Amino acid sequence: MHSPPIRPAGRSITRLLPCWTASILATVILTMLAPPAKAVAQRVIVLEIDDAIGPAVADYVVRELRTVSRSETGLIVLRMNTPGGLDTSMRDIISAMLASPVPVATYVAPNGARAASAGTYIAYASAVVGMAPGTNIGAATPVQLGVSPFLPGGKPEQPSGQKDGQEKEPVGQPADTESRKALNDAVAYIRSLAELNDRNADWAAEAVRTAASLQASEALKLHVIDVIADDVPDLLRKIDGRTATVAGKPERLATANLQIVTVPPDWRTKLLAIATNPNVALILMLIGIYGLLFEFLNPGAVVPGLIGAISLLVALYALHLLPVNYAGAALLLLGVGLMIAEAHIGAFGVIGVAGIIAFVIGAIMMFPPGAPGFQLSPAVVAGAVIVSASLFLLVLSMLFRSHKRLVVTGKEALLGAEGEALDWRGEDGRVRIKGEIWRARAAKPLPPGTRVKVVDRDGLVLVVESA
Repeated sequence: MHSPPIRPAGRSITRLLPCWTASILATVILTMLAPPAKAVAQRVIVLEIDDAIGPAVADYVVRELRTVSRSETGLIVLRMNTPGGLDTSMRDIISAMLASPVPVATYVAPNGARAASAGTYIAYASAVVGMAPGTNIGAATPVQLGVSPFLPGGKPEQPSGQKDGQEKEPVGQPADTESRKALNDAVAYIRSLAELNDRNADWAAEAVRTAASLQASEALKLHVIDVIADDVPDLLRKIDGRTATVAGKPERLATANLQIVTVPPDWRTKLLAIATNPNVALILMLIGIYGLLFEFLNPGAVVPGLIGAISLLVALYALHLLPVNYAGAALLLLGVGLMIAEAHIGAFGVIGVAGIIAFVIGAIMMFPPGAPGFQLSPAVVAGAVIVSASLFLLVLSMLFRSHKRLVVTGKEALLGAEGEALDWRGEDGRVRIKGEIWRARAAKPLPPGTRVKVVDRDGLVLVVESA
């Protein structure tokens, strides 16, 4: 038997090299083509809502929700203390929250804070809801309905803590169709938010229909909120690992050891909050109207016109963002117009009084009553009426004084003036009146030197008679 020939080891290693090279190249290519590893969020952003929910707060929250980075931010916390606010601003915030790729939590704090009215809807739209001890939530009835606008015989809904098997008494309905529509829409809206985040939908409907409220401990028992926390770090510890609905999908929250970054309202939000205050908007509108009026009456003054134009533009921008009753705004403008007309026409105060009445009614009607944080102050209305009436009386007194003054120019200034005849021929001649020589005529001849009095004027010829 012959043994197989021994092959050199170097030749085997040479044959294996291409295989090792191909494996290395494949590994490198797969590594390059593989998607990058998901970045781990490092922070929690805290937004502060410590006022009525209006255009300024909505702009602040929506801007932050749209600019936040999912790779850097694991959670957004709305630290809330609000009496409620405007429906349009509330819905803008909720729409941005539901579309946000970052989970949003509502935390009612500090102790003694509340999430009333619009704040309740925002809480129900949040992925997580926490409350500090000593806080409350609820009273979500639309402001235009009031608390008890029910038909005769209607009764509020029974509390959600009633015994099993006990039937609820029928819920009363508002007396008019528009109020019923608003109530039913609000109930359906908050129920949909409750179902989205698996919260107590029955109590939510009760909060809308009967303005019910709950303190923190009861809200936790009735599954209205998720946790009670002393502060934001305590909230993050208690919700860590909880599953929440984010952008319509379940997601496990990882909030432990995240850096807390508070983003307070910036100068733009503060400026917008001032401009959209109904009291400030009313004052700016009046400054704008009177500034432009003064400029029109005194062309070339410049400063009143500039101040008036800027004030009026800012006021119109604020009124565009606020819920305004246009009938009230029209009455207010009519009142200002009537007072201006009185100053020019001089109807002995009749038109001016009507203007003041229209102004007061329009100012009261212009902004809807009951909206928390967006009500006209009676002191501001009274002040605006006093200022407008004072300007009206000042102009009216100046007008009366001007009527009592002697006319010093024009045809009326010559009537009754006396002078002397210089020369005369028949019915025509020349006279000197107030140091000027005029052609004149009279019913009978006037010898030179005769004192004459002007009784009429026909163009450049004076009609005179003997004085």
